Amino acid sequence: MLAELQQLESVERKKVTAAIAEARDKGDLSENSEYEAAKEAQSHLESRINQLKETIAEAKIIDTSRLQEGVVQIMSKVEMTNLVNKARMTYTIVSESEADLKSGKISIKTPIAQGLLGHKVGDEVEVSIPRGTLKLKIENISF
Repeated sequence: MLAELQQLESVERKKVTAAIAEARDKGDLSENSEYEAAKEAQSHLESRINQLKETIAEAKIIDTSRLQEGVVQIMSKVEMTNLVNKARMTYTIVSESEADLKSGKISIKTPIAQGLLGHKVGDEVEVSIPRGTLKLKIENISF
């Protein structure tokens, strides 16, 4: 995120400013679609910069060596079995901003993560989800 923020502030911001200046030089701003597009790009860029700054300001570094082993918590990689259909699943519980289901990372605020928090290997957990209830057995917990 820091690298992206630096790129946006030092490189992309200059590009957008140059595009606005170039479009402004073309004359009447009221009918200048290039100017409007450049201003819109600037708005999106500044919005992303502000979002990154806010996320970075609120970020907390978690020292995994200080986390309790054997208990599901944030940063835990949890391997589990669905007791109904015997399907195996593995999810890592992360913050909302890091969640990426394709990578197996679920937000700590999801119903599955909330249902798993505090449980240990071997526990059978019933998790309420919008489509009903999942019955899961925790097979392994790692970081």
